[in-house]
Amino acid sequence: MGRTASVLLRVLGMLWTAPNTGLGLIAGSAGLPFGARVHFDPHTVALVFHRWPWGPGGAMTLGNTILHTGETLDAPCLTYAHRAGHCEEPPVRIGDHERAHVYQYMALGPLFLPLYLACGGISVRNRFERAADRYAQTGRGWWPW
Repeated sequence: MGRTASVLLRVLGMLWTAPNTGLGLIAGSAGLPFGARVHFDPHTVALVFHRWPWGPGGAMTLGNTILHTGETLDAPCLTYAHRAGHCEEPPVRIGDHERAHVYQYMALGPLFLPLYLACGGISVRNRFERAADRYAQTGRGWWPW
């Protein structure tokens, strides 16, 4: 695929998932008075809110926004299968895992959240999370089906 086609697909994906990104912008902006900071990360194609003050730790993606409780997306994290005790896997980079979710959102747009929840939400059984872990491990396979 040519460079122009690739850029066009990214722009269309960003428009398609704009309602999800809007939710992320609202949630991320709510954290700014409490110490969150925001920047655009071209590698993940997302606005990243670091030091987001709520949640158990880690990150959550909404469209082209990432709400991250830590300082950097370069931090290692365990895969869902590892945390569930299904296997011993090396940690992955949290930014790579979240980038897979950004791609999933750009492909599915407003369908992402209902499909994600129908597949089990935040759990090792969720095919979206398994695909994001696979992508973080190998750089391939972000599509959940």
